[in-house]
Amino acid sequence: MNSLSTQSEKVQVLHELLAAATHEALASMSRWTNGLINLSLDEVRELPLDEVVADLDLDDRLLTMVVLSLEGLLGGAMILTFDEQNARLLAAALLNQPVNQQPEWTDLEKSALTETGNILACAYMSALSRLIGEDLIPTAPYFLQDYGASVLQQALLPQAMSGDQILVCRTGFHRHGENLNWRVLFVPNHNLREAMEKAIRTAV
Repeated sequence: MNSLSTQSEKVQVLHELLAAATHEALASMSRWTNGLINLSLDEVRELPLDEVVADLDLDDRLLTMVVLSLEGLLGGAMILTFDEQNARLLAAALLNQPVNQQPEWTDLEKSALTETGNILACAYMSALSRLIGEDLIPTAPYFLQDYGASVLQQALLPQAMSGDQILVCRTGFHRHGENLNWRVLFVPNHNLREAMEKAIRTAV
């Protein structure tokens, strides 16, 4: 490929770049969960801003989330989303204890989920840092129970300010070959997206 003449070509090569980062995150996740959980890059898509929330099926349901952002000009957001049942199951598996049936989350459960986000983000950003030749530094993750659509809309604001097409990377979780209702959404800001495209142009 001598040039990236169309947006579809750009997105395809961005998919390959992000697949490499997902592969590295998979190794870290496998170690963290003792091989219980696998990851796959489900899609990398460009969508009009007003279609993103609906396309990702994030309505007004209350979700359990772990949220991180990136510091500096090359910014963005990474959001792990779980329904309540699956979030509790993950926390119980990580802590090697029965599923908590109480409405309130314990500090240990929150810590287990936020550490999951931290491990994923560090692996993901380490791989992307090498690919683009720039340091990407994730902030500390935080535990959140909120409406998924609202949180995603806040994460989209930096991209929305520079155009009406949003790049979203969606990663899925799997256990013993079964798809789980957990997702990782990675939304780079405009500057990070440009750095990723520059890395692609240099590679090709």
